[in-house]
Amino acid sequence: MPVSPLSEKIAESLAILQALGMPRAQLNDRSALTLLALLDLKPAGSWQQLERPQIGVTPIMDWCRDFYSTTYAPNSRETFRRQTLHQFREAGIVLYNPDKPDRPVNSPAACYQVPTELHNVLLTYGTPKWESVLTEYLATRPTLTAQYARARDMELIPLQVAPGTVIKLSAGKHSQLISDIIHEFGPRFAPNAEVIYVGDTASKDGYFQREQLAALGVEVDAHGQMPDVVLYDVARNWLLLIESVTSHGPVDGKRHGELSKLFAASKAGLVYVTAFPDRKTMGKYLADISWETEVWVAEAPTHMIHFNGDRYLGPHQI
Repeated sequence: MPVSPLSEKIAESLAILQALGMPRAQLNDRSALTLLALLDLKPAGSWQQLERPQIGVTPIMDWCRDFYSTTYAPNSRETFRRQTLHQFREAGIVLYNPDKPDRPVNSPAACYQVPTELHNVLLTYGTPKWESVLTEYLATRPTLTAQYARARDMELIPLQVAPGTVIKLSAGKHSQLISDIIHEFGPRFAPNAEVIYVGDTASKDGYFQREQLAALGVEVDAHGQMPDVVLYDVARNWLLLIESVTSHGPVDGKRHGELSKLFAASKAGLVYVTAFPDRKTMGKYLADISWETEVWVAEAPTHMIHFNGDRYLGPHQI
């Protein structure tokens, strides 16, 4: 019984992924189709006529539907990112945002592309040159992977959160604003404050003094609910809960309620702050910002905006 062109290309893609040493968890139809999409290799196409499109997750899923009759649910995007493209990136099979390395990780324009070196190797698949070219490529691959890793590392934003302690945040406006909060807001409005938590836009796991927060009465289980930055003003016994807003997420009424609940057991007073990079961004959210909170704008770092209440920059008794 003849093999259909769809099945044949998927099988060949799987064979290539296996030859490249991908783990068993990535040897499946999803990963095989992802590689085919990254090469724009349709069922009737040839391995000697491959493309290198810059393509995002949703377009990859659409491509799989349009050319290989495989439909994935919209909520499968994270599976593609975490269970296929992340491993492809680590293995040097794809480059992430090669056109704009400092693109924010949550940008809808995020894209992937097969590196030139691998593209040249795959052009020989099915020819007498394949085995020798693959062997030569695999011999240099650790060097290439290390090279890509160094390039990614250079894109990160270094942030000193304590004497002798530097973390690195993903490149982008959101992380830059977090850096400004630590370096510009903190010294001006909470001098000598301790950095308790800094979230990274990529992993939400940038820096966390969990024991220090527990000593203040707050035990956190739902890590994702944390604000972007938490500072502890020791002198005034305040916890400053700061949201870094470049595209969404000010301290509105709903968020104020969530943070109030999360930090309800705090022995320190709670101060809610929304930080914006500039007044233009702030203007988009003015109607949403909760009362009894503060607003800080990085482009005017010496000023604060107080949203009513019985006191300025301090915890409110509820």
